[in-house]
Amino acid sequence: MASSAMETCKSEDLHMQVDIEKNAQDVRSQWVLNAPEPPSPWRVVADSVRKTISHYKQKFSSLRDQPFTTLLLSLLQLAFPILAWGRNYTATKFRKDLLAGLTIASLCIPQSIGYATLAHLAPQYGLYTSVVPPLVYAVMGTSREIAIGPVAVVSLLLSSMMEKLVDPASDPVGYTKLILLATLLAGIFQTSFGLFRLGFLVDFLSHAAIVGFVAGAAIVIGLQQLKGLFGITHFTTKTDIVSVMKAVWEAFHNPWNPRNFFIGCSFLVFILTTRFVGKKKKKVFWLASISPLVSVVLSTLFVFLTKADENGVKIVKHVKGGLNPISIHQLDFSSPYIGEVAKIALVVAVVALTESIAVGRSFASINGYQLDGNKEMMSIGLTNIIGSFTSCYVATGSFSRTAVNYAAGCETLVSNIVMAITVLVSLQFLTKLLYYTPIAILSSVILSALPGLIDVSEAYKIWKVDKIDFLACAGAFFGVLFASVEIGLLVAVVISFSKIILISIRPGTETLGKLPGTNLFCDVYQYPMAVKIPGVMIIRVKSALLCFANANFVRERIIKWVSEEESEDDKGNSRSTIQLVILDTSNLVNIDTSGIASLEELHKSLSSQGKQLAIANPRWQVIHKLKVSNFVAKFGGKVFLTVEEALGCKSLC
Repeated sequence: MASSAMETCKSEDLHMQVDIEKNAQDVRSQWVLNAPEPPSPWRVVADSVRKTISHYKQKFSSLRDQPFTTLLLSLLQLAFPILAWGRNYTATKFRKDLLAGLTIASLCIPQSIGYATLAHLAPQYGLYTSVVPPLVYAVMGTSREIAIGPVAVVSLLLSSMMEKLVDPASDPVGYTKLILLATLLAGIFQTSFGLFRLGFLVDFLSHAAIVGFVAGAAIVIGLQQLKGLFGITHFTTKTDIVSVMKAVWEAFHNPWNPRNFFIGCSFLVFILTTRFVGKKKKKVFWLASISPLVSVVLSTLFVFLTKADENGVKIVKHVKGGLNPISIHQLDFSSPYIGEVAKIALVVAVVALTESIAVGRSFASINGYQLDGNKEMMSIGLTNIIGSFTSCYVATGSFSRTAVNYAAGCETLVSNIVMAITVLVSLQFLTKLLYYTPIAILSSVILSALPGLIDVSEAYKIWKVDKIDFLACAGAFFGVLFASVEIGLLVAVVISFSKIILISIRPGTETLGKLPGTNLFCDVYQYPMAVKIPGVMIIRVKSALLCFANANFVRERIIKWVSEEESEDDKGNSRSTIQLVILDTSNLVNIDTSGIASLEELHKSLSSQGKQLAIANPRWQVIHKLKVSNFVAKFGGKVFLTVEEALGCKSLC
C-alpha cells in the first residue's frame, strides 16, 4: 500500500512538472506572439534623423556656454584637424617628417612626370598635382601616413576614357580643359559621398574586383610604356593588349632607335635592383626611394653630355616651371561633353576613393587608430575641388609613396607638406634641367612601380576562399586587359551584383539535428555527430529575407526534403514518417507578402499530408507581419521561442 501511494505521488509530481513546463512554454510563446509592434520604416528614418540632429545639438550645446574664441577654435579643429594635432607637435616629430617628406619627394618627382604623360597631359601637370593637393590634405585629412598625389590607375582611367571625347594630340588645350572639369566634378562627387554618408557606394567595387582591376590596369599601363621604352613615334590610342601588341609588332618592322631601349632598360634594372636591396636590408630602404630620381638625374646628364637627343633619343624637352597657375577660367561648363565628363568623373571618383581609403585604413590599423571614412571622402573631395582651380588633375592616396612614407618614419601629415614644398622648389628652379630627360627613363620609372600593383598571392587567396569572388576578380582583370578599363570595371560590378542576386534567389537551407549533451541544434552536414529527431524535420533558411525572389524556391525545397526523408533508402527500407516540420527562422530578418503566401502554401501542403508546421525563434518584423496577415491564426499559433520548445508539438501530433 505504501509503495503504491509513493508511486501515485511520483506520478502526480511528474504530471505537475510537465504541466508547469507546458505552462512555461505557453508563456514564452506568448512573449513571441505579443511582442510590441515594431517601428515603421518612416519611424526608423525619423529616429535616425532625430538622433543625428540631437548628436549635433549636444555638440553645439556643450560649446554654447564657451567663450567665442574657444567655440571658434573648436569649429576650426573640426574642419581642419591639423589645428588639433598640431598643438602637440614637437621638434622630434618634425625631424622624422622632414626625412620622410624629402624621401617621398625624391620618388614623387619622377613618378608625377611619368603619370602626367600616362594621362596624356604636359609633364608639369603631374608636378602641379604633387603640390596643392598634398598641402590641402595635410590641413584637412585624417590619415597620418598617406601620401597624396597622382597615381597610375587614375591617370590611365582618365586618359583611356577622355581621349574618346577629345584627341589629346590634335587638341591638347581642349583635352586639358576636360581633365580639369572632370577633376572638379570628381571632387564634388567625393565630397557629396562624405557629406551625405554615402560611403556604401564605394563598396560596389568589391575587394576581389579591385584586385583584378588594379592588376589588369598595371599590365595595360606597362604595355603603354613600351612606346616610350622603344621610342615609338606612332602608337595606338587603344589600351587593350591585342591593339598594343599589334602596334609594337608593326613598330618593329619600321626603323627604330635601340638607344632609347638601352637607356630605359639599364635604369629599370638599376631601380629594381635597389628596390630588391632595400627590401632585404631595411636600413637602406631609402635606396629604393631615391633611385628613380637618381636615374632621372644620371640619364639626363648622360643625354646632355653625349648629345644623344641628336642621335634619336627622345627627350621631354620643355617643362613649364613656376607656381601652379590658376585654372578656374579653364573650367568649361558649357562644353558639349559635360554629360560624358560627369560620368567619367563619377567612375574616377569611386576608384580614387576606393584606393585612398583602402591605403589609409591599412596603415591606420597598423598604427592602432581609426580612420573616419566619411571625413576622408570629404577631405579627398575638397582636395580635388581646390586642385581643379590650380591646374591639378585627380589626386588620391598612393600606395607606393605611402609605404615609403611609413618606412621613412613619418609621424604626421607634415611629411606631405615637406614633399609639396620640395616639388614646388623643383618647379620654380629646376624644370629647365629636365629638358634633356629621356622619355624612356620616365617609362622605366612607371614600369618599376607596377609590380607592386599585381598581387598574385591575394588573387590565389580569393580563389581558395570564394570562387565567385575570384570570377569577379578574373572578370575585371581580363576585361581591362582585352577590352577597356571601363569594360573591366563594368564586368566586375555585374559579376558582384549577380552574386548577390544569386544568393538572394537561391538561398541555402539546412537540416538541423541536436548536438549530444546540449540544447543546440546545428546543421547535420557541418556537424555529423548531430542527431536527427525521429518524426521531426528541422529546417533553417540561410537568408535574411524571404521574399518574392526566393519564397517559392524555399517552399519547394522544404517539400522536396520532406518527401525524400520519407522515401525508401538504398536498401529498400521505409524511413520514418515525418509528423512535424519546424522552421527555424532565427536567420530571417524580414519577410514580404510573397514570403507569407509561400508559408501559407507550405502549411496547406503539409496539412493535406497530415503533418504540422511550427515556427521557432522568429524575428521582430517577421512575427509582426505573420500576425498582421492572420497567418499565425491560420496554422494554430504554433510559434515558439526555441526549437527545443517547438519539439513539444510532436506529442500533440
